Amino acid sequence: MSIASPEIRKRRTSVDFIGALLAFDAFGAPTQAIEEAGLTYYVNEYWTSAQRSAHSLHEVSYRACFKPQLPAFFIERLTKPGDTVCDPFMGRGTTLIEAALRGRRAVGSDANPLSIMLTRPRLTPPAIEAVEARLARAPLEGGEFEREDLLAFYHPQTLRQICALRAWLNSQPEGKFESDLVHDWIRMVALNRLTGHSPGFFSVYTMPPNQAVSVKAQLKINERRAQTPPMRDVASLILKKSRALLADGAPPAGPAPFLAVSDASRLDYLKDGEADLVVTSPPFLDVVDYRADNWLRNWFAGVDGDAIRLSQLRSVDAWVDMTRCVFEALARVVRPGGHVAYEVGEVRGGGVLLERLVWSAMEGLPFERLGVMVNNQRFTKTSNCWGVANNAKGVNSNRIVLARRKA
Repeated sequence: MSIASPEIRKRRTSVDFIGALLAFDAFGAPTQAIEEAGLTYYVNEYWTSAQRSAHSLHEVSYRACFKPQLPAFFIERLTKPGDTVCDPFMGRGTTLIEAALRGRRAVGSDANPLSIMLTRPRLTPPAIEAVEARLARAPLEGGEFEREDLLAFYHPQTLRQICALRAWLNSQPEGKFESDLVHDWIRMVALNRLTGHSPGFFSVYTMPPNQAVSVKAQLKINERRAQTPPMRDVASLILKKSRALLADGAPPAGPAPFLAVSDASRLDYLKDGEADLVVTSPPFLDVVDYRADNWLRNWFAGVDGDAIRLSQLRSVDAWVDMTRCVFEALARVVRPGGHVAYEVGEVRGGGVLLERLVWSAMEGLPFERLGVMVNNQRFTKTSNCWGVANNAKGVNSNRIVLARRKA
């Protein structure tokens, strides 16, 4: 019996993957293959839209993030344990957390340093007993108001605790956090409890936690709802959220992860051909203002939001240029036979189909363009909050451009 060459095996991986898409019927419906404008769309419900159906470590909010089931779909089918999975727009770290949970090497970056603060602690989480002991020693009483305008969100005593916690955490140099898992973890959880729409957050009722509204907007919410910020126990809420995040355990011991603050078109932290799989989602065209949405988190973490080079591209040409630069970088770091799953969403009411812009941006690069997956998902809680119709616009519709790196 002859043994297939590595190149033939790589080609079979892509063929087998497309075959698996066509045969996929886990939710009771066959995949539809639709030819349109020179692209093949593979349409089905590929993963559940149920809330909180993934590992508990994923339950951290961030704007425009995709579900853990999305990277899991590709990681399981296109990599093996020990392989390197990369996300150059890592956001809250969904791809990297899922890669680590499945025994892969997690490597990623983002232009926003908040991404590392949100991701790194969950790759190597501390024991809940250590978190509880550290919080018991945290100097949270007697904090001084740093911004009285934040009383729009917080009870005075709560704000004093938040300011004290902020001063305590930010007194540690950044390098210290990397070696102090407990401090790193507490900061991450606090960043995700700052504002929200339930008693589990530090704030009075406001918008969902993936977006902090302005002080002016919050004052209007308070007036409309006739509400005043209630007293919250900051340490208790951090501990409660920590227990929830750690309920399903930590990632298994595996290859050491690597995270960087970097532009997605500059992947200097990766060697040539080092990545086996890239699962990522770039900033969508003029949809999300990450700087404005994270203003409160930036303040708490001591991040100068104005100094961060974040992409909020408003013209189609600028978005295509960005995408081309990213794929030029990916062409270097993805190994021959490796894959890219590049998730985009519809914008401007479906008037601009980003997957077609990605398709054209790859022209002439050493990638085999395999097609576009469209996940037909049902409504989610967040989409209902925003009044977004499924598969119609915004970031609720998963449309994933699939590509294989040529030899």
